[in-house]
Amino acid sequence: MIYWIGAALVFFLFQLPPVRYFFFNQVGRWAYILLYASCLSFVLTPLIINVAKRFKIVDHPAARKVHEKATPLLGGLSVIIAFYAALISNMILDREMTIVLITGFILAIVCLIDDIKGIAARVKLTVQVLMAVILMVNGIVLEIFPIATWWGQVLNHITTAIWVIGIANAMNFMDGMDGLATGLGIIISFYLGIVAFQTNQPDFGWIAVAMLGSCLGFLPFNFRGRKPALIFLGDLGSIFIGYILGAIAIMGNWSEKDPIVSFATPLLIFWVLIYDMIYITIERILTGKVKTIKDWIDYVGKDHLHHRMYTLLGIKYWAVLFIFLISLTLGVTAITLRNARSIDGILLVIQAALITIILSILDYFGRRRANQMIFDKKGVDD
Repeated sequence: MIYWIGAALVFFLFQLPPVRYFFFNQVGRWAYILLYASCLSFVLTPLIINVAKRFKIVDHPAARKVHEKATPLLGGLSVIIAFYAALISNMILDREMTIVLITGFILAIVCLIDDIKGIAARVKLTVQVLMAVILMVNGIVLEIFPIATWWGQVLNHITTAIWVIGIANAMNFMDGMDGLATGLGIIISFYLGIVAFQTNQPDFGWIAVAMLGSCLGFLPFNFRGRKPALIFLGDLGSIFIGYILGAIAIMGNWSEKDPIVSFATPLLIFWVLIYDMIYITIERILTGKVKTIKDWIDYVGKDHLHHRMYTLLGIKYWAVLFIFLISLTLGVTAITLRNARSIDGILLVIQAALITIILSILDYFGRRRANQMIFDKKGVDD
């Protein structure tokens, strides 16, 4: 009962005219959105934990998973409710923001059904494709190739679909250890928000800040160091976070003058997700684990970056913190890149490439050690 009262108090407190006036006129809308989203997410999460336990909506341990006891799902519900409540209370929604929020809501409903009852991966992918199409029909399209040519427009639309769907699923793939997807959502939102306000794009920034606050409020329940998580995001949370962040990255105006900055900045901010997606796809194809798109969609394995870092470091939360550190470092590079001269920008991109090489080396030894452990186990069993 106390959690319901707490949630209601937070909701009504932030609706009070004096509170809204103070933040909107004295502090800033970004602070209102950040504080509202984080507080509401924090007080909602215990409620969601109880609901998930009551209706037995839990994630059970399995061979392909690293957690050791049944853990409530639906954590994404508190993130999503806080996210939308904060943005709607801000009372400023332009057309592009509205399209992103509506498509994100539709995708969230599908993922909620998946967490409760289960949906085929192909169905989820189809819905994601449809949401990407809606974005593109409404003008939310990457402009990497020449827009004056028909082939440039075709490639821009294809790249947009790959980006949105890829980031959504990459974030879901990263939801394999306590706090990892939530923490990456915080880091990416933080850097996107910085870029948005630096470039005078407040609408874009408010979405990033709302996601930042929602994930911050949820993190204490999802990442507890040596202790196991009290609740998981589920596909509902991880896919939603990835989709929203991927979509608003398309909306962002990264640089009007420097093509290197325009191209490299979002890649660096999202690079941990992109790296893992590319790495596992290539590895699975080369090892024959996947041979068709259907295989790629349906395949689930313990071969992601966090699994290999866990094998290498031996402690789960150290693996998570290491990935956070890599993401934070690349984000700093991205922000610095925006204010650098062309030659400095090239050097920063080279630095990011070197970080990636170091990560790949560690990744390789993590995979090698995992294979050796499997071999040793088979030897003992024989």
